[in-house]
Amino acid sequence: MKYSINTPEGTRDRLFAECRERRAVQGALTGLFQGRGYAEVSTPEVEFYDLFLRSGNPMPQEAMLKIIDRSGKIMVMRPDCTTPIARVAATKLKALPLPQRLYYDQTVFRSGQAHRGGSSEIAQCGVELIGAAGLKADLEMVAMAVDALRACALKGFHIELGHAGFFRTLAGRMDLDEEKTEEMRALIEGKNFAALNDFLEPFRDRPAWTAMQRLSRLFGGAEVLDEAEALAGKTEAVDYLRTLYEALEAAGYGQYIRFDLGLVHQIDYYTGVVFRGYAEGAGDAVLSGGRYDGLTAAFGRPAPATGFAVDVDAVTACRPLEEGKGADTLIHFDPAQLAEALRAVDGRENGCCALSPCETLEETVRLAKDRGASHVWVLEGGQSRLVDLEEGEEQV
Repeated sequence: MKYSINTPEGTRDRLFAECRERRAVQGALTGLFQGRGYAEVSTPEVEFYDLFLRSGNPMPQEAMLKIIDRSGKIMVMRPDCTTPIARVAATKLKALPLPQRLYYDQTVFRSGQAHRGGSSEIAQCGVELIGAAGLKADLEMVAMAVDALRACALKGFHIELGHAGFFRTLAGRMDLDEEKTEEMRALIEGKNFAALNDFLEPFRDRPAWTAMQRLSRLFGGAEVLDEAEALAGKTEAVDYLRTLYEALEAAGYGQYIRFDLGLVHQIDYYTGVVFRGYAEGAGDAVLSGGRYDGLTAAFGRPAPATGFAVDVDAVTACRPLEEGKGADTLIHFDPAQLAEALRAVDGRENGCCALSPCETLEETVRLAKDRGASHVWVLEGGQSRLVDLEEGEEQV
């Protein structure tokens, strides 16, 4: 019987140029975060399942990869970076003054639906600003979200802003029970227009019926805020988004900002501004974040907080991959001249060098031609010479 040697579902190998581009994205993001005063933290890849239950994290348990430890306790592969970092901020960093600016470069693990082609391991770079509330903190976070995608050299990207309070205001006017409210939220999040209309039909007499029916379609430019006010009247959420936008526009970020008042994902988790980043070439959001003021309180240290995470692989896929060449020069060396050969590799200013493992010069030349190298650097007998494989010339 023949067996196919594959990677587990939801995982894959990354080779050569993709690895290089991935590192470039990670380097661009972490460099930006460090430059803005954020300090790196790292949390375990395995956490207790109870941590996420305690925090009220809305991720469904079937999306978590579970492990049973030797004592029988349920553990999970880290499905989210924000919750463990909130734990660290409330415990290990409790003695440090707020606000705290933290960043991470880690992988999260999630169990997607079978045969959907989603990834089970997601490389994320993100930031958490813990202990800062209000307009200035939200401005910093949205501006840095724009700068993060700009640092990755993406073309044609934008950030969509919403506010958790807008849905809550409208939902309160609908006077529905919790189960019905959650069902309505899911339909709005999925922009399932037909199903939402059917759901809302029995509630035509409710004050917010028209606004709720339009909510999943309230996305676009700043004109969306005017439409929201026309439908729902004056609300704190829309007023706040308008103030946020005016400040961002004055700072030169207006061209990157759009609105989606139907951003109601994980609504009980987020408490204020929520946002997502989209880029040309990506089928889904490449960045996601928002304000979550209640999370650290679950670990004994109440503090307002906001942050976002960038999906590194999704961003990498939006960038053109530039195939890098291998070594353009192979060094054929006498073992007695190893030190000189290593200095030659390390000191090469232009191009890339590699040592040849071949015993004879003829074998090294064949290997160099097979690999597309243009030169062979010969170090033997105490001599040094460069062979140009294209011209057939030797340079001493």
